[in-house]
Amino acid sequence: MHFQWYPGHMTKAKRMMEENIKLIDLIIELVDARVPLSSRNPEIDSLGKNKFRLVLLNKSDLADERYNEAWMAYFKEKGYFVVKVNARNGNGVKQVNSAVMEVCKEKIERDRKRGILNRPVRAMVVGIPNVGKSTFINSFAGKACTKTGNKPGVTKGKQWIKLNKNVELLDTPGILWPKFEDQTVGLRLAFIGSIKDEILNVEELALELIDFLKKNYAGVLAKRYELEEVENNTEVLTQIAQNRGCVAKGDEVDYAKASILLMDDFRSGRLGRITLEFPTKEE
Repeated sequence: MHFQWYPGHMTKAKRMMEENIKLIDLIIELVDARVPLSSRNPEIDSLGKNKFRLVLLNKSDLADERYNEAWMAYFKEKGYFVVKVNARNGNGVKQVNSAVMEVCKEKIERDRKRGILNRPVRAMVVGIPNVGKSTFINSFAGKACTKTGNKPGVTKGKQWIKLNKNVELLDTPGILWPKFEDQTVGLRLAFIGSIKDEILNVEELALELIDFLKKNYAGVLAKRYELEEVENNTEVLTQIAQNRGCVAKGDEVDYAKASILLMDDFRSGRLGRITLEFPTKEE
């Protein structure tokens, strides 16, 4: 399978971020905990130079806990602050506020020495599409958030959301598209649903997932679908189809239906907690 990304939006998104980034103290970057590197855009590092950085491993409930810990250690080693969150049910979101205070301790202390008290930290949430930015912002802001209106010197139309007395969030979230010269990155993003299934060959995608799971999570498929041990990936998909009643007219195996079922089971966590990429020394 060849994955093609359309970076046409990239220029506009990058320009918007460059303009906004001057106004903020802190970048809160969301990544998908199942693919923490593949769901990042490396541009954020260059755009966010000299800004405080906080990485949120979102959807951490769907990722393998062993690797959540390993990825947290990986990002901390690179100098980021890290928090595991599940924006959908709010797990970990409360810790973000204290993490923001910790990350920006230097800035707050500097302000205090200059006699500037109670100036809130200004933050911006960034991330590639489909990592859960809107869900996180809604969860983090809650119903109590108020828009504070335009600030002097801020481009007209930009709004700041006052989360509490300590933190303001720029309500224009930074959206950057991932760049993948490496097709493996495209494959991982396809697995988690960041690339629309309509433009993919879902059967090929399912076979790739079967291959990955057999190598890294042996027994997961057999347990979920009551399979017999077989080597061939197509035969595994055939068994899944038969055991789940994915048959077309004339009792023919409906591979497309079985593939969609498998992808849905993976994405929703019904196969268990699975991480798709692992930190290594080279990364």
